[in-house]
Amino acid sequence: MKYDILVLGGGFAGAYCAKALGANRSLKVGLVAERNVLVFQPMLAEVAGATLSPLDVVHPLRHFCKTADILQGKVKRIDWAAKKVIVDGGRFTRNHEIEFDQLVLTLGSVTDLSKVPGMTEYGLPMKNAADAMRIRSSIINRLEEANLVEDEAVRQRLITFVIVGGGYTGVETAGQVLDLVNSAKQFYANLRDKKPRVVLIHSRPHLLEEIGPDLGDHAQRVLEKRGMEIILNSRVSEATSNRIHYAEGQFIETNTIISSIGNAPNPAVMDLCKQLGIEAEKGRVATEPGMRVKGQDKLWAAGDCAAVPWNDDGELKTSPPTAQLALRQGRQLGLNILRALRGEPLQPFTHRYLGQLATVGAHEAVAEILGFRFSGFVAWWMWRSIYLSKLPGFGRKLRVMIDWTFELFFPRDLSAPLPVPEDPMPSVHFEVGENFAERGDPCRAVLLVRTGKIIASAPGEPDREYGPGSVIGQDERDAAGCWTHTLVAGDRTDAVLFRGRALDLLRSGVRIEALAPAATPSSAS
Repeated sequence: MKYDILVLGGGFAGAYCAKALGANRSLKVGLVAERNVLVFQPMLAEVAGATLSPLDVVHPLRHFCKTADILQGKVKRIDWAAKKVIVDGGRFTRNHEIEFDQLVLTLGSVTDLSKVPGMTEYGLPMKNAADAMRIRSSIINRLEEANLVEDEAVRQRLITFVIVGGGYTGVETAGQVLDLVNSAKQFYANLRDKKPRVVLIHSRPHLLEEIGPDLGDHAQRVLEKRGMEIILNSRVSEATSNRIHYAEGQFIETNTIISSIGNAPNPAVMDLCKQLGIEAEKGRVATEPGMRVKGQDKLWAAGDCAAVPWNDDGELKTSPPTAQLALRQGRQLGLNILRALRGEPLQPFTHRYLGQLATVGAHEAVAEILGFRFSGFVAWWMWRSIYLSKLPGFGRKLRVMIDWTFELFFPRDLSAPLPVPEDPMPSVHFEVGENFAERGDPCRAVLLVRTGKIIASAPGEPDREYGPGSVIGQDERDAAGCWTHTLVAGDRTDAVLFRGRALDLLRSGVRIEALAPAATPSSAS
């Protein structure tokens, strides 16, 4: 498939760009997104706090961008010379090649918690609706466990919740977590007289530094007055299943760590920058004021992955990575591409800074609007009014209004609907001739043969036969992580798959040794 314009990324910038391009219906526009929904990020904390349903804060991209082809998949690589993008469509689909004439980068950033030892394993990120639901379910499950145990030390650890990062996401999530646990404990017979502990750890001297120290300090006072512990000027050094370590040798006993830090450049964008010899400013692609990438006629960028020059009332700045600016950049970028196709000059990105808002729970917020600062209930009312007006879709607006109204009169929902985590080492069965993997497909699992046999074939090589006890996938993948052989069941075969964290462990260098001599591949007769 080939598109006149291919937009990579389904966040605010990508979705609004694709929607604006719909003004020219003769263009074939494609939008590649990891999920088929536009996530309204400002309301994610309320999902984690059980105030809103996850369906309230997502909008189907196919409803939002009706003139664009929505393609769900993860961008693996961009081949600029061949003008194509390699997309991983999912567990049952191979990598797909999508060709383009013009390319728009709105991939945003990715979450990388690996810089703090143990954070990848034990930290809960806060990036999308699934993350928010996972946090909500984790908090409720910890309360359920704490209500069950009798050991006071274990119980206190279970009802201690630590949030890392004091920016918008961290502060708003911390406020919602505090509201949730304080309102929920009355429904747990063994927790009613206990004091849940909510701790916010931030590496800087003030919370919400983007909004200014005065309002950040006010937010701190409100949260501390409500019982939250706030630790400033401290960096987290390590996370374990029972502790989080910070500063010099200090730690907190906890079984729940929520991380609002760890944003990292998108690998596909960084790889493209290397191909084109483009310098990335702190992991962001430098663009011209019209959002065309410098030195490229058919490459554009906006949103968190782009360093867009921004004329803020006569002062030239680089746009910060905020949802407010990504939305406006995406809309204007779509219009600029249409201008370029008509041979018209591009309009530089300009936006008058209107202000910022953040909720701190308990019907309070802090806000800076047009230079005026507000706090308390008035700021909270403004936060809800402004973001409700920006939420896409009338149906979603109505749902949110209903949920907010219910929250004023009824307790928060304490159900934990997430299913049991998927088994990282499931058993699988293959019939004779059934294909397990094609040569060139991404290797998503390592295979341990229990019974039967697997035949591995590759052009110019003799077939290999793997019998019971054999391990396939440690040496049969290339540097890009793709299979070097096609795998087909040579008999009725039962096997165990190592995937997810088990696969990550193997990729880190740990190896599974063959369990029987038959694991050594030999030429098939």
